[in-house]
Amino acid sequence: MYARGRLAGVIMSITMLGGLGAAGLPGAASASEPARNYLVFYTDGHRATAERAAEAAGGTIQGRDDKLGYLVVRASDPEKIGADPSVVGVALDRPIGKTAGAPVTSGARHAEHVRSVPGGDPLSGRQWDMKMIGATPTGSYAKARGSHKVLVGIIDTGVDGKHPDIAPNFNQALSRNFVTDEPTDENGKPLDGPCEHKGCKDPADVDDDGHGTHVASTIGSPINGLGISGVAPDVSLVNLRAGTDSGFFFLKPTMDALEYAADVGVDVVNMSFFVDPWAFNCANNPNDTNRERLEQRAIVEGMRRAVKYARARGVTLVTAIGNEGLDLGKVKNDTSSPDFPKGMEKKRSVDNTCLNVPAELDGVISVSSVGPGGQKAAYSDYGVEQTDIAAPGGDMFDGGTGLKGASREILAAAPENVLRAKGLVDASGMPKTSSVIRDCHDGTCAYYQYLEGTSMAAPHVTGVAALIIGRFGKPGKGGLEMDPAQVERMLYATATPKGCPAPRTYRYGTGESQVCEGPTAKNGFFGHGLVDAARAATVAP
Repeated sequence: MYARGRLAGVIMSITMLGGLGAAGLPGAASASEPARNYLVFYTDGHRATAERAAEAAGGTIQGRDDKLGYLVVRASDPEKIGADPSVVGVALDRPIGKTAGAPVTSGARHAEHVRSVPGGDPLSGRQWDMKMIGATPTGSYAKARGSHKVLVGIIDTGVDGKHPDIAPNFNQALSRNFVTDEPTDENGKPLDGPCEHKGCKDPADVDDDGHGTHVASTIGSPINGLGISGVAPDVSLVNLRAGTDSGFFFLKPTMDALEYAADVGVDVVNMSFFVDPWAFNCANNPNDTNRERLEQRAIVEGMRRAVKYARARGVTLVTAIGNEGLDLGKVKNDTSSPDFPKGMEKKRSVDNTCLNVPAELDGVISVSSVGPGGQKAAYSDYGVEQTDIAAPGGDMFDGGTGLKGASREILAAAPENVLRAKGLVDASGMPKTSSVIRDCHDGTCAYYQYLEGTSMAAPHVTGVAALIIGRFGKPGKGGLEMDPAQVERMLYATATPKGCPAPRTYRYGTGESQVCEGPTAKNGFFGHGLVDAARAATVAP
């Protein structure tokens, strides 16, 4: 899924940049508004000017990030700071975030024992997605499985580093959590729930949502005789948690995760989310207040800088495109923003200048989703300018194969604590729905869950990028390094070309119609084609 959007549970969104008025409403400031911390982005070379502007507005400098060009300012009037020409945008600093597109789960009884596949893992027979891209014992696994020197960062809700089918490849030493859980939002409504750890800071090997663990598993679950196998089963998985238990991704944690990834030598990151609270960030939308415009400018500028910083230091960036079934180049209305705090959404007109972040940023590889029949999933966003490449993400409504129900989705690892909290397993540990599978080997049992969404598609591309880096990367910081532009070129060159359907207006079984534009070489549904692990594992430099 996408950590947020039409599919519940998979994708998440990021930080909300704008501020709230004294009454908790976005927009106008109040004379009695309390001071809060804001991220103040300044133009190149004008940090001192921005500092003076912040202080002149009654603000106090709390910190700064010279790498990405912003100040942390405690102030009660962010709009006054934002009025200075040296300031690009101003966003409220919130220590939480949300996923971009939740996964969909299904509900029938499962069969626990599944026939093993020779050379694979016991549940490999359920991985139609790996067969589709050639990640099989006779495909990419026979030629390239990645390398522990390849560091793959998962910017998500966390990764269950103790899961038996993730632990062998989990890099505990480099993993970090950049968020603090908040039991309730500022209006007192439940958010992340009771804190499980001191200071509401979860350890860096915990995932209380399940989204990040599923993503990590698709990328790099090992071939170990248990459960499933990932696209790149020999890589190192690094948890870069920027989303909270409630699935929100806010700006600063996300920027922190990207900056850290660049500094420690991470090779490729997966971003299956969008930055909250705006589905589309508009610089000058007349439907928004001045403060809301300042916030959206800050989100776009902050993420642009973080992406540029990471890419310049060798980080290949992969993201889910989104789960609203929208042509991102032709969006006219937004009714889902701002999505935080709950109940603040409004209807506003938007245009192609309003950006979904990070999917529409330069330097980011945006992934659309296909079902087991090979057609673009109805929920997947698309666009001839926005879609770079396609990958299997699941589609419960895809009737193009003999698969049924949950088996049309993507199976990957799930944290037991999350499944128990959601009531998906009984007291004895047995799954209560067909969306959950338990596999046991030599006394060790692990859980897996079927989910669908562009959040599930993106990690397939991330895994193939890791295979490419493992084959052609040179010794560097963190282990190996490779120019992201070269990785991107090889991803597209090895993808299987896939043209628009005929007719181009494709009607789904749900009655929904979507129009695919562009040639086979690059179109709105599939971008440069379907990612191909087998070709990436064998292609010459």
